[in-house]
Amino acid sequence: MKTAFITGASSGFGAAIAEKFALGGFRLVLLARRTDRLQALAKKIGTDCHLISCDVRDGERLREAVATLPPDFSQIEILINNAGLALGLEPAHQTLWADWQQMIETNCTAVAHLTRLIAPGMVARRRGHIVMIGSVAGNYAYPGGNVYGATKAFVGQFSQNLRADLSQHGIRVTYIAPGLSGGSEFSEVRFHGDAEKAAAVYVGTEPLLPADIAECVDWAVRQPAHVNINSIELMPTCQASGPLAVNRSQKV
Repeated sequence: MKTAFITGASSGFGAAIAEKFALGGFRLVLLARRTDRLQALAKKIGTDCHLISCDVRDGERLREAVATLPPDFSQIEILINNAGLALGLEPAHQTLWADWQQMIETNCTAVAHLTRLIAPGMVARRRGHIVMIGSVAGNYAYPGGNVYGATKAFVGQFSQNLRADLSQHGIRVTYIAPGLSGGSEFSEVRFHGDAEKAAAVYVGTEPLLPADIAECVDWAVRQPAHVNINSIELMPTCQASGPLAVNRSQKV
């Protein structure tokens, strides 16, 4: 039975990936901040689970959690770096520094830290698969995307460089960049709990859902061992990359 480690597992993409993997017979290490959500998910999916209640930004707790994994869960074959968030949609000069800092710590520092903790074991066993959940915001700029887009660009580039380092050890690395996605708390978190603003993001659209992302992850990890899916970019049919912005209000 393979063991998968999923961050941000209590809701959204993470919970959907956990459910998909449980159906496939995986043993799961599930990490998230909310213990009650993790316990409810573990009960629902009915597979062997080890739960870690932890904010991924807590480096000391993260190191302790990985170092003390029970023997049955200690050999991580699949790492899903899913935990991440966007905060705010204001232009760069009007954002809160605390929002920028939290996005960098969560989307970049924590992802790098956990990867550094798990990768050596994969290399020693000469097998493993690291899946990074990014965003099209890391590929295409948009007003208000500023640091969120930059953090996801980091995740994309980090994935490519991990692949360059780890391919010689039989480790696979996949970067998945979803577009407009609903069915999660993403937008409510972005707008600091403003449900009306969050709902407005999806008016008149049929966005991607967590199950769509879980399907992509599951497909990528189930490829034969000699096949690496480098990246997957997906958007709902209603979305496309927009034209470059041109400001015509200023005279030269």
